[in-house]
Amino acid sequence: MTITTGIDVGSGFVKAVLFEVEGADSRCLAKRTERIRQRDSLRLASKTHDSMIESAGVESDQIAYIATTGDAERITFSTGHFFSMTSHARGAIYLDPEARAVLDVGALQTRAIRIDGRGKVLSHRMTSQCASGSGRFLENISRYLGVILEEVGEISQQSTKPEMISTVCAVLGETDVINMVSRKIPLPDILKGIHLSMAVRLIKLLRVTQVCEGTVLMTGGLAMDTGLLAAMTESLAKQEMEFRVRSHPDSIYAGAIGAALWGAFRHAKLLREGRQALGLQRPASVLPEGSAIRDH
Repeated sequence: MTITTGIDVGSGFVKAVLFEVEGADSRCLAKRTERIRQRDSLRLASKTHDSMIESAGVESDQIAYIATTGDAERITFSTGHFFSMTSHARGAIYLDPEARAVLDVGALQTRAIRIDGRGKVLSHRMTSQCASGSGRFLENISRYLGVILEEVGEISQQSTKPEMISTVCAVLGETDVINMVSRKIPLPDILKGIHLSMAVRLIKLLRVTQVCEGTVLMTGGLAMDTGLLAAMTESLAKQEMEFRVRSHPDSIYAGAIGAALWGAFRHAKLLREGRQALGLQRPASVLPEGSAIRDH
């Protein structure tokens, strides 16, 4: 049995998970997420990790591998770091074995990642930081409208006549929203219009990534936005696309989960390599009976 942790530092949140892995079986022992706001993300990552394992009753010396991903490469207490794309791909397969693509909607950027049934990355594309299909854009809009971000999805789904924004630029998109408010467009219609505009851009990103069929799992901070998910489903139906987009209650932890599982894999590999090296270095007289050293 191996205990590993995964830490994913993004632009908006720090996510941490604690996993127990034994062969092909794995289970999550604990998880924790913290909004960064204006705090130091690396210090927050350390605090989040320590409080998580403490709450789970696990001692630090019981953890075989501390894996990081995202913007956590400079964390000093980690064992190893994994690319964010491969971590999200592995975490997506763990959360939804039917997933053949990942749509990681983060605070600043969105990535579309096409994967196979083992979580191997086949292709990927990323939006620019200026694009209005990001979490930070929606967060800024909700603040201007006086709406709690967690309520945006529910309010959006009350819309009867959504009005879409007309630009991919976040700054100009905010200007569009200001004009809508001055024209007294109802709040649900503004939010649904934003969601639909985002959905069009996200679907285009998936198509450019050559996602043609199967299940797309949403990850990242906006994965739990029910309004965005509904807008994606509506837009896919109108465009008669062959793939479907869905989320998971733990979608926000996908990167951290993938890092923890890759950490367990690497730990097991290092153990095997270490045992093989020890076996080759032992004198023949102490090798187990019937064993032999082979030339490679």
